[in-house]
This record gives sequence, structure tokens and C-alpha cells, in this order.
Amino acid sequence: MIRNNIKLLSIIISKQVTYNLKIIFGNRFVYFFAASILFYLLVTIINVFSINAITVENVYYQLIFPCLLFIFFPTAFGVQNDADARILEIIFGIPNYRYKVYLIRLLIIIAFLWVYIIFLSILSSFLLVYVPVLEMSVRVLVPIIFFGMVGFSFSTIIRNGSATVVIMIILGLIFWILSEILEFSRWNLFLNPFSYPDSMSESVWASVIRHNRNIYLTASLLLMLWGFLNLQKREKFMR
Repeated sequence: MIRNNIKLLSIIISKQVTYNLKIIFGNRFVYFFAASILFYLLVTIINVFSINAITVENVYYQLIFPCLLFIFFPTAFGVQNDADARILEIIFGIPNYRYKVYLIRLLIIIAFLWVYIIFLSILSSFLLVYVPVLEMSVRVLVPIIFFGMVGFSFSTIIRNGSATVVIMIILGLIFWILSEILEFSRWNLFLNPFSYPDSMSESVWASVIRHNRNIYLTASLLLMLWGFLNLQKREKFMR
């Protein structure tokens, strides 16, 4: 009996994941993914033939942009895809169902993003320089999750994927410009944990990195909750 229940549960979960994968990574995702891979390969080829030594610090920045391209589509176009597929009425028709649907989707996106970062880290370790794969994947994951939650939260307001992507790009440029000003500050979204400053002790630098990650993980959680609160306005989505 228990074995049958476990088997039934696994089938249900498998079907749920498979269905949501088609929604999340369907339609125009292939273009974002192809652009992500091409950008990574282009930068890698340039670095391979560069006369300058490649460091782990360089690899960190090299992984940021392709991972941003990876997450743009599934988070920014999620609500619009549901509207285009005419399943918003189903999602909003069952009380509290929409929160579960979008929470599961966000978790799936993060899981696949992590696998993608690990893949690129291994590739970089093979082609460029030794990379601590697990550490690198976790470090890169934080700012990308933040942008993913930005995309999700704004998509629940704008309900248009293209407009949401534009906002994400503008915010990304602002944060990138600020990264030059903030540099080693805990508020720098693009703070590079592998770029050790000479003016700080190891303990202070470790504290800065820890606070930086905590700040943006907390901000990501708040953005996700803000998106869920926006989903309460059912009439706005049913128009």
C-alpha cells in the first residue's frame, strides 16, 4: 500500500514538473538560452587566445551575463505565457493555487539555473583555469536569483514579458555602474568574492561577503513575496 502511494506520488510529481518545464522553458526561451551559450563561448574563445592570464576572478564575471540571459525569459515572461496559453483563469480560479504554481516554477527555475552554472563552471575549469565549481556556482547564483525575483515581481505588475526584460536590463545597467562606485562595499550586487582587496583583512572581507549575500538573498525573498501579493489582484489579470 505504502509502495503504491509512493509510486502514485512520484508519477504526479513527475507530471507536474514535466508540465511546468514546458511552460517555463517553452516558446522563446530557446533564443535566450542560445544567446547565453553563444556569449559564453565568444568570451571564452577571446580569453583562450588572450595574452593576459585568466583568473578565477575573471571567470566569475564571465559567468554573470550568460546566466542573466538564462533567467530573463522564464521569470519575466511567466505571467504573459500563462495569459497567452489561456490558463490564467484556471490558475486564478482555485483559491491559493496560483501561489503554489508560481512557487514551484520559481524553485524549478532556480534548480535548473544552478545546474547550468555548475555546467559552465566545469567548462571554464576545463578550458580556462581551475575553478572551485561548487563555490563558484553558489556565489554566482545569488545575484542571478535577485534579478530573477526582480523579473518575477515586475511581471506581476506589468504583465508583459518584453517590458519586464527592459526594466531588468535598465536595473542591471544601474547596478553595474554602481558596482564601480561601491566596489568592495557589501551593497555592491556584483561584488566579486574572488577579488580579494589588499586593504582588508581576511576576516573583514569574509564578513563583507557574508553580509552582501544575506542582503540580496533577503531582497530576493521580499521581491518574491511582493510578486505573490500582486497576484492577489485577480481582476487585474482577468481583464
